Amino acid sequence: MLERFFTGASSYSHSVDHLIFLVAAIVGFWLLLAEGCLFWLLFKFRYQEGHGSQYITGEEKHLTRWISIPHSLVILCDVVIIFYAVSVWVNIKQTMPAADRTVRVFAQQWAWSFQQPGPDGILDTADDIRTVGELHVQANTPYHFELVSRDTVHSFSVPAFRLKQDAVPGRVIIGWFLATRPGTYDIQCTQMCGLGHAMMGARIVVDTPQAHAAWLQRASNPALAAQTISPRPEALPAEATLAEVRP
Repeated sequence: MLERFFTGASSYSHSVDHLIFLVAAIVGFWLLLAEGCLFWLLFKFRYQEGHGSQYITGEEKHLTRWISIPHSLVILCDVVIIFYAVSVWVNIKQTMPAADRTVRVFAQQWAWSFQQPGPDGILDTADDIRTVGELHVQANTPYHFELVSRDTVHSFSVPAFRLKQDAVPGRVIIGWFLATRPGTYDIQCTQMCGLGHAMMGARIVVDTPQAHAAWLQRASNPALAAQTISPRPEALPAEATLAEVRP
């Protein structure tokens, strides 16, 4: 289960991981150092028979440096974290690379649905492909997504991409990703959105260029898709289109 959090499947997933590891290393270092000093002081100044307590003001230079020096070093570490965090934020949230394709993501209680261009590569045309619960994208291709909520606040999260973006009713929020590793990855809602929140899952399938071209051909031709993908009796009838499969 946890392997999905260790798999980096987007162009910026490793940047997010490096930032988390940097914060963990710096905070972990100061945690161990502070705890070490605490136990050393407890041991050094433990009660001993015949030794009275000593009153100190803490204003002596040899004492204040125990505060001023670590304080300065912690501030320096904070500057390093803030610098790296801002650079990662700018790369993911502020810099929008040119997109080869655009997909539309709809969040609603409690399902994800998607609209993406067909073979013509243009959104909002007759060959658009509409799916529920599954989004197909091509590897190593920059995508823009238009995130829309149909009811309440949701959050579009793809852990393997290190992607998380809230969906706010009444707004169209633009984001981007570039999937780098073919495979199938989870899509989650990470905002409490009602009773069915825990079941609001979907998946994103990252295809190779050849596999994605074949999927586009099948998905944009419902009759062919019915013959090649769903020959079982419970499958959709050949005349049904993916646009009819809506939550």
